[in-house]
Amino acid sequence: MSSVIVAGVGMHPWGKWGRNFVEYGVDAARKALDDAGIAWTDVQFVSGADTVRNGYPGYVAGATFAQALGWTGAKVASSYAACASGATAIDVARARILAGMCDVALVVGADTTPKGFLAPTGGDRPDDPDWLRFRLLGATNTTYFGLYARRRMDLYGATELDFARVKVKNSEAGQHNPNARYAKAFTIEEVLSSPMVSEPLRLLNICATSDGGAAVVLVSDVYAKAHDIPTTVKVAAVSTVTPTYPNTVIEMPNFATDSSAVAGLPGRPFRDDIAHAAYEEAGLGPEDLSLAEVYDLSSALELDWYENIGLCAPGEAEKLLNDGDTSLGGRIPVNPSGGLGAFGEAVPAQAIAQVCEVAWQLRGQSGARQVEGARVGLTANQGLFGHGSSVILTK
Repeated sequence: MSSVIVAGVGMHPWGKWGRNFVEYGVDAARKALDDAGIAWTDVQFVSGADTVRNGYPGYVAGATFAQALGWTGAKVASSYAACASGATAIDVARARILAGMCDVALVVGADTTPKGFLAPTGGDRPDDPDWLRFRLLGATNTTYFGLYARRRMDLYGATELDFARVKVKNSEAGQHNPNARYAKAFTIEEVLSSPMVSEPLRLLNICATSDGGAAVVLVSDVYAKAHDIPTTVKVAAVSTVTPTYPNTVIEMPNFATDSSAVAGLPGRPFRDDIAHAAYEEAGLGPEDLSLAEVYDLSSALELDWYENIGLCAPGEAEKLLNDGDTSLGGRIPVNPSGGLGAFGEAVPAQAIAQVCEVAWQLRGQSGARQVEGARVGLTANQGLFGHGSSVILTK
């Protein structure tokens, strides 16, 4: 099968800029095009990751970015998969290239977020589970993060100190990332003394909501060779899986799990299946990884991902962390970008931003946060309503 090449990547720095999300996406897109050495007028397909919150489709992404960059007649598509929107948009663009329907695709995601946590938009929507979990239960995102953390403590004996160490580890890498909102190294003491938000998680254990943008330019290998574009970084796999019934671990925005009373448990739970599908497509395994970028909505959740992507067995994530294996210089660095703890959530952009980081790492362009000898990188991400996503890039 022919290869899809990551020709260019670009990001607008994360922060609270208070401007229209389109500005961030256009900035990221132009940087990615410049990185690839490809003119906007040569882009044949634009794949946009939608900015949508809490059941309300407030914006259009693909055509919005195409118009802002200047109408050229390029074909477009828009994808919504909550926090996995960026990976879904990448998958759409990759599929179009592999089908021979285009040679050059631009994938863009950007967001501007309200102050505080993501909240439901106005109006009554009693058939919308995301609206219901806010209005009936008062279950904000941070409430769910706390429940996940408490589950880990109950099952495996994780402690607040373990969660703090994840934050410190990621901040030590993120301080070197010019695109990070919080480019600062935090101490254990600072994390443990920050205000309690959703027990056992403190303020510095939880990612913020941010403004930001990210973009990638994908091209066919034929196009890359014809135009002298380096083929250093290839897309080896994209996984966009959903849960298998019965899903017995609660996921946002649901209030309850499926019952396993009359149906046996699936071979793998949902989060485990996300990376597994990517490994199968790429013909690789966790032992082949040089680094991973995972979806650390909270520092506690990062520990779950170690197990979900196969870095260790269930219950062994704390040992992996405390032995330094997932730190820069360790056996398998996780979130060398700084993760969402350093960036915050810019929902449609974050899965694309993970791919940008892995691409920079494989090129050896990550400066002080560089993973030495990086050759294979995996991203793992999850969106509301059963959207799992994982991307594997290889040299």
